[in-house]
Amino acid sequence: MGRFVFKLPDVGEGTAEAEIVKWHAKAGDEVGEDQPLVDIMTDKATVEIVSPVAGRVISRKGEEGTKAAVGSELVVFEIEGGEAAKEEKALAKAVAVEPVRPAAKAASGTRGLASPAVKARARSLGIDLASVAGSGEGGVVQHADLDKILLSRQTTPAAALALGAAEDGAEDIKIFGLRRRIAERMLESKRRIPHFAYVEEVDVTELEALRAKLNATHAARGKLTILPFLIRALIKVIADHPGVNAHFDDGQGIIRRFKAVHAGIATQTERGLLVPVIHHAEAKDLWQLAGEIARLSEAARAGKSNREELMGSTITVTSLGALGGIAATPIINPPEVAIIGVNRMAERPMVHDGSVVIRKMMNLSSSFDHRIVDGYEAATFINAVKKCLEDPTGLVTMPAK
Repeated sequence: MGRFVFKLPDVGEGTAEAEIVKWHAKAGDEVGEDQPLVDIMTDKATVEIVSPVAGRVISRKGEEGTKAAVGSELVVFEIEGGEAAKEEKALAKAVAVEPVRPAAKAASGTRGLASPAVKARARSLGIDLASVAGSGEGGVVQHADLDKILLSRQTTPAAALALGAAEDGAEDIKIFGLRRRIAERMLESKRRIPHFAYVEEVDVTELEALRAKLNATHAARGKLTILPFLIRALIKVIADHPGVNAHFDDGQGIIRRFKAVHAGIATQTERGLLVPVIHHAEAKDLWQLAGEIARLSEAARAGKSNREELMGSTITVTSLGALGGIAATPIINPPEVAIIGVNRMAERPMVHDGSVVIRKMMNLSSSFDHRIVDGYEAATFINAVKKCLEDPTGLVTMPAK
């Protein structure tokens, strides 16, 4: 018998450390070669690392929620044969690390297949995945399947519903994984970037009429929401305001302005806020943008986004839809210098052409990096976007090929 020390591999993203999200093996476990060993999270994605050898786990380093340096000791195995031979074999093959996403197919009747996020949630809820018939392709268990089980467990005793019933106790929840990464990025953004917020009122009466007409006459092309119009407006205006479609490297003191518009779409998921990216939005028409928004948002919520789809945004848009409120102060997605927020649309009495009439109004709540974007430039930019949205016919033009 011999020992093999497995060190945290470089997953090819240039990161110096990674967070341990979930262990799949503990000390004393017998594991097979290529068996899932641990899930780790880098700045860009969650990846699953498999065991490079077959053997018994003697020890493992790092608890879930802690960070480990690339090249540091991760797991010590007891293996058969000489250590040198096993080490040579393990180093000769590539360690399988892929973005963690639900399996595409499974054998008929197979149960228990799920993404690491679903598995972790099931464990925390005490749900045996082997007993769950997944609704996903090939029987993959989804978050919705767990929700159904929780709903079936709920009871509402009369005593609990009585007026004045009180509950004692508190629950401590450790923040790690994607949620901790979001918290770190939000803190970094607010600490390092002097945010300048700007709110502008937009009359979207004509836009809504045009949107309804297009959805009726071009139903086969898909449904248009307001976001594709906003992105088209941003693209049109950015040509005269390139400073907002940029990255700022404050470490090197460099502003990088982009000709291409890679639009980030802030998307709420069960795991937290993600920002999938529509690359080269300037080369897409309204319906292509709408299709990409739907596809990327659905993939993000299902945990199926790949790394490329979560990287490279140059400006971000965010919307809470019907819950958008009157105004907000969105946090910039670094290293970007601007984020544009959509608030709730509402009918209000307004003075229009000398008369008080009912108009559909909506606020744009935006934030800018005040180190790079001056207040006047931000106001000029947003007012140009406002003008495009209030006279939206020019936004329907097909992009140049």
